[in-house]
Formats: sequence, structure tokens, C-alpha cells
Amino acid sequence: MEEKNLNASQAKDKIDENKTTIHNYLWYLIIFSILGLIVETIFCFITTGNIESRRGLILGPFCPIYGVGAVILIFVLNRYKGHKLKLFVYGTILGGLIEYIISYILESIYGARFWDYTWLKLNLNGRICLRYSIYWGILSLLLIDVFKKYIDKLINKIKGKPRLIVDIIVTIVLVIDIIFTVWGISVYKTRAKETLEGKNYVTNNTIIQKFENTVFSNEIMSSIFPNLQIVDNEGNLIYITSIYNK
Repeated sequence: MEEKNLNASQAKDKIDENKTTIHNYLWYLIIFSILGLIVETIFCFITTGNIESRRGLILGPFCPIYGVGAVILIFVLNRYKGHKLKLFVYGTILGGLIEYIISYILESIYGARFWDYTWLKLNLNGRICLRYSIYWGILSLLLIDVFKKYIDKLINKIKGKPRLIVDIIVTIVLVIDIIFTVWGISVYKTRAKETLEGKNYVTNNTIIQKFENTVFSNEIMSSIFPNLQIVDNEGNLIYITSIYNK
């Protein structure tokens, strides 16, 4: 009887480990945001010879589009595990769609663009292009068929109450990071537009303004977001760093 109960318990644990829970998705977001930043940094160095910040958030080493993309790809495409052609084709289409939607959402929130593919062939409004959509297809294939099982083993090592506590702490830190990023980019973008209009944007009349000018200074923001763009009054996309380098 005890052996049967033990086997039943082991079987239940195995089933639970194979479940994709909120805990799993939270850590997919975190882990693949970090891995995405590493990949972007290496890719930038190989293609340009420069080490350039590709971070998407101010406080942490994250490139969230990869984390968000991984979460959506796993949620939608996990059912096609082992079907390499389907994973590649569907991943290419879905990855391009994700990138387009995120680009539009980010521009709506910040009033600025984080990337622009107008210089590449077969691009759509500069938000996506065929080359990078194909990269999404390759990533989908590797993500579902190779990486996911190892990531699942890693993130399921913590169980019970400690897991909940860690997840809550990580979520709070992530939310704070997002709030600071939205705030910082809004300040940085406003300064840039006022500079274009010849206005004096540096004021230290309040504690908040002093905080913004210190924590979200042009030097700090340009080092974190060197490719951030805004739209001028004539509808042209301009790199914010170019405004201050004139």
C-alpha cells in the first residue's frame, strides 16, 4: 500500500512539473529577457564592432521583448513540440506579429521608437522585417524543442512557500522597474522635444525635478537607450542622442 501511495505521489509530482503555471511564465519572462539582452549585445558587437546597451528597462539587465515573445511563443506553440517545420513557420509569423504589436504599443506609451528597420529590405513600416521574423522562427524552434525542458527543470527546483515568496519579490521588482522606465523615458523624451524647440528644459525647482535630473539625466538615459527615437513636428524620426550631439 505504501509503495502504491509513493508511486502515486511521484506520478503526481511528475505531472505537476510538466504543468506550465504562472510561476513558469513569470520566469520565462525574466530568464529570456536576460538571455535576449545577451544575444542582442553579442549580435550588435559582431555586426557593428561596438558594445552598445540593448536594455529595455532602466534598473535591470532585461530586453523585455524577448521575454514577452518567449511567453507568447511557448503559450501558443508548445503544442507543436517536435514538429520542426511547423514551429519554424508558425514562429516566423507569430514572432513578426509580436514584434509589430509591441513596437506599436511602446510607441503609443512612450511616443518614441525603440527600433527601426526601414534600412532593411522587406520591412513593414520599419517595425518588422523578413530577416528578423526568420530569426523569430529559428528562436521558436530552439525555444520549444531544446531550451524549454532545461529551463523548466531549473525554475521548478524551488517549491512550496519559498517559491511564492520569491515570485512575489521578483514581480514587485519588475513592476517598479517598469514604472521607473516609463517615467524616465517620458522625462527624457520631453527634454529632447523641448531642446528641439529651443527651450530651457533643465529646472530644479522641486524635489521631483531634482530627482529626475539626477536619476534620468541625459547621460544615463542615452547610455541605456542609445537608439531611442522621437518624432519631430514635421513627422521625421530622430535619434534623441543626435539632438544632444549637435
